Amino acid sequence: MQHVESRQNPRLREVARLIGSSRDRRKAQRCVLEGTHLIGVYCDRHGAPETLVVVDEAAGRPDIAALIARVVPSRVLSVSRSMFTEVATMPPDVGALAVVASPHVTAAAPGHFCLLLEDLQDPGNVGTILRSAAAAGVDQVVLSQHCAFAWSPKALRAGQGAHFLTTLVEDADLPAWSRDFRALGGRVVATVVRDGQSLYSADLAGRVAIAIGNEGSGLSMALLACADLRVTIPMAAGNESLNAAAVAAIVLFESLRQRGLPR
Repeated sequence: MQHVESRQNPRLREVARLIGSSRDRRKAQRCVLEGTHLIGVYCDRHGAPETLVVVDEAAGRPDIAALIARVVPSRVLSVSRSMFTEVATMPPDVGALAVVASPHVTAAAPGHFCLLLEDLQDPGNVGTILRSAAAAGVDQVVLSQHCAFAWSPKALRAGQGAHFLTTLVEDADLPAWSRDFRALGGRVVATVVRDGQSLYSADLAGRVAIAIGNEGSGLSMALLACADLRVTIPMAAGNESLNAAAVAAIVLFESLRQRGLPR
């Protein structure tokens, strides 16, 4: 383990750059995980991070010591609380952060239970939806080109490790993906605010892809045209719509109820 006292340390500067710039994260296909839970989930699924940064006085904590034991010593940096605060978005009490490669998938065979996210702008919503998707047993989450970046610090915090528990396909042409999915025998289910079939009378079992649209404008006409079914969540009078993350959770778990427990 290397004790770092200089803010000019190349690896520490990389951490600060990745946290501060979405463009750099996308270009480098790297992201920063903050907190032992996120780092631990990543390690379980993908192995050791590229760089692990720990707070000096927290290195002896059981959870952090366990992470240190999983990383090559030359890739572990120990820093003061004040230096950790300068680069991290979370307080030094979290004790650790890590630089990891973003599992980047641009093309993959469609799964059996899929979720489509079209042009969602809030990374917190994206992360929360991914958490619900992983809990519901979704095989694959497909994000359109203009979705918020799934690997931003805010999305990662909201996801709580869900990013590593399902497959993410980014920068997708969702109408084209939907046509391919239907050709393979799948059905595309579009969520709409009104005039769709009631969610609770719709068939959401079998091979389905559930589409969730932009927080303000919903799904595009191009994607709606590819849908086999449009569903609406019944709501009490006077309510216009639900948050996109709430819609995703409700629809995914109704589909889960119909299809049985996840694998």
